[in-house]
Amino acid sequence: MSRFKNEAESIKDEIIAIRRTLHENPEIGYEEFNTSRLIKEFLTKEGIVYEEYAKTGVCALIKGKQADNGKVIAVRADIDALPLEDKKKCSYASKIKGRMHGCGHDGHTSILLGVAKLINRNRDIFGGTVKLIFEPAEETTGGAKVMIEEGILKNPDVDMVYGLHMEETIDTGTIMVKRDTVNAASNPFRIVVKGKGAHGAYPAAAVDPVVASSQIIMALQTIVSREINPSNLAVVTVGSIHGGTASNIIPDEVEIGGIIRTITKEDREHSVKRVKEIAEGIARTLRTECQIEIEESYPCLINNANLVEMLRENAAKVIGIENVLEQKNPKMGVESFAYFANEVPSVFYFLGCRNIEKGIIHPAHSSLFDIDEESLPIGIAIGCEFIVDYLTSC
Repeated sequence: MSRFKNEAESIKDEIIAIRRTLHENPEIGYEEFNTSRLIKEFLTKEGIVYEEYAKTGVCALIKGKQADNGKVIAVRADIDALPLEDKKKCSYASKIKGRMHGCGHDGHTSILLGVAKLINRNRDIFGGTVKLIFEPAEETTGGAKVMIEEGILKNPDVDMVYGLHMEETIDTGTIMVKRDTVNAASNPFRIVVKGKGAHGAYPAAAVDPVVASSQIIMALQTIVSREINPSNLAVVTVGSIHGGTASNIIPDEVEIGGIIRTITKEDREHSVKRVKEIAEGIARTLRTECQIEIEESYPCLINNANLVEMLRENAAKVIGIENVLEQKNPKMGVESFAYFANEVPSVFYFLGCRNIEKGIIHPAHSSLFDIDEESLPIGIAIGCEFIVDYLTSC
């Protein structure tokens, strides 16, 4: 039986009001000044101390009143919105043109503030320390990386980190969790193929970067289809190609942009190596030159098996074990929580927020995205159950 379910329900209206304020006033990465102010004002009102990180990020600290067992758990929420137009028709739609909470980060922030309130209220039942991390710029460069560099996992040293993400593909009242790899790693790349321009009627006078680029793009597709183990998920996508100004002019250069997504360290290293080799080899064969930039972006998010089982047990107290679902495959999208998970053991899960009857069915990163706010107290209760269980278990 959950000791926090009723408490979470008792603050539901307050948390929904916070979520709607955030939704109406979305801010993108490292511009979350008003969001950060709201978080700090809430923490101050609750008597919770905090520090600032990564320009607009916040880290709050709550110490239990029981004998200090030395355990430190970090709980993270991302706070930034997307550069997206909100086309929903509702009272809390975005007031900022071209800005929208289209991925549920307003829900994540509201849930963590609810967790802060209840954990702080119940400090007498646990020992140890809770760090509450409000991360900026998750959608862009990943504020987690900067926060880690600034020492957020130190003083006191964090033993494990916990996080969640709203999930619009499963109903409110359910969650989804997975052992091992949860989200893929990402390597964005840019290839500039340089040749020699000429009139389109006289191709022999040119060194054609368009033809070379087309060969490179097609050959890159063989990395996944012929070089990666078929049982491992991987993606090499070319999303942009730019070159030329007219149909009868062969340009001097073409720029190709794309991403690599992989779920193992070995596949990541192999794919990065092969993109370089293929591009350079084809460029050389067709008398062109190429410049290649491959970014070492978000790592894989990997869940700790023991912490996953602990989460299952605590979630079952709130929603019943039948509503704790198994995430079958890693998501090929990236998640900056992975930077934290690379440093300490972690557990990250997906909180159902779909409600067909309310018309809350639209995908994340779309202009109609919304969440069923009944999911907010569920996320709060599960978080509180997990934190107290972790800090009071042997």
